[in-house]
Amino acid sequence: MTDRWVKLKEELLEAAPILGIDKIGIASADPFVSLKQILLRHRELGRESGFEEPDIEKRTNPSLLFDKPQSIIAIAIAYPSKLKDPPKSEPGARRGIMSRSAWGDDYHRVLRDRLAKLEEWLRERVPELRAESMVDTGALSDRAVAERAGIGWSAKNCSIISPGLGSWIYLGEMITNLPLAPDEPITEGCGSCTKCIDACPTDALVGPGQLNASRCISFVTQTKGMLTDEFMRKIGNRLYGCDTCQTVCPVNRGKNWTHQPELQPDPELVKPLLVPLLTMGNKEFQARYGRTSSAWRGKKPIQRNAVIALGNFKEAGAVPDLIRVLEQDTRPVLRGTAAWALARIGGEQAAEALRAASAKESDEEALAAISSAIETMQSNPARLQGDSV
Repeated sequence: MTDRWVKLKEELLEAAPILGIDKIGIASADPFVSLKQILLRHRELGRESGFEEPDIEKRTNPSLLFDKPQSIIAIAIAYPSKLKDPPKSEPGARRGIMSRSAWGDDYHRVLRDRLAKLEEWLRERVPELRAESMVDTGALSDRAVAERAGIGWSAKNCSIISPGLGSWIYLGEMITNLPLAPDEPITEGCGSCTKCIDACPTDALVGPGQLNASRCISFVTQTKGMLTDEFMRKIGNRLYGCDTCQTVCPVNRGKNWTHQPELQPDPELVKPLLVPLLTMGNKEFQARYGRTSSAWRGKKPIQRNAVIALGNFKEAGAVPDLIRVLEQDTRPVLRGTAAWALARIGGEQAAEALRAASAKESDEEALAAISSAIETMQSNPARLQGDSV
């Protein structure tokens, strides 16, 4: 390797803070052979989320995405893990919670901005630069690139843990035609710790570094259909995403990154009152959440999850609001979910509303949910008094 590329890499690492990047690593552009076998097995077992790039060859072979790639520049940006003066969730004013990945501006935009600045910086020094950047929705696995580039190690919770930064980091990469020397992967690991696996609400972590995405609460909160009783109970008050496997990680203890201004949260947005979410229109939703990563699936999943959260809180004060959803919402999934929540809360008002809804509901799935809710209440008389268990 010539002195030119050695010097460029040194300058690049020094420029990272100026570019708003917390860590930079270089990976070779060789195919990810071992990852390909893992992904094939993952698909065979039905553990994909459905949000991934479907072509496994593209996910594991950079040369299918870029003509004669020479190196991949991986970047990491740290994000906050704690709210300053968080609003309280209490009876009559119950609140949901957005995962930390949805705090502040959409991280896709933030990372694309940093990668654009990085590309501009490189082009000033290497006019012949060719580059293609990717963030999350690109074909390559951000985590596989980051691991190869020495950003951090692949943890048992399937996150990348970076020494010093922990796993509260967003990842992105840039495939280039620059012959930069690759960094060494980090050999540090999780050791015998299994806190993340033990804490996973749905046992989605089926082994160290093995995730059944279809059972992951983070994935489930982003789906749009009716959920099973098991998942609704385990969602708790999560409106978007899940942080459990990261919050229990000992490496993350005490780590909270507040130096990236675009990523700082508004407590009222990320821990919002639940009842107002039920009647939020599209314009208001876009005004409040359009700049965040939680907006990509629209308001429906978040409203459904707000209904679930009220049911899990057994918030009696929300019964009239849930009855309005049951009676008036045009979306069968919301009506069916409201039925489940009303049965969780219980009480004669809820029971009467469910019986009335059963008589007029025309959607089969919603009707099945209403019938199940009525059966749940009838099988537990205590629920008629609102004393649900």
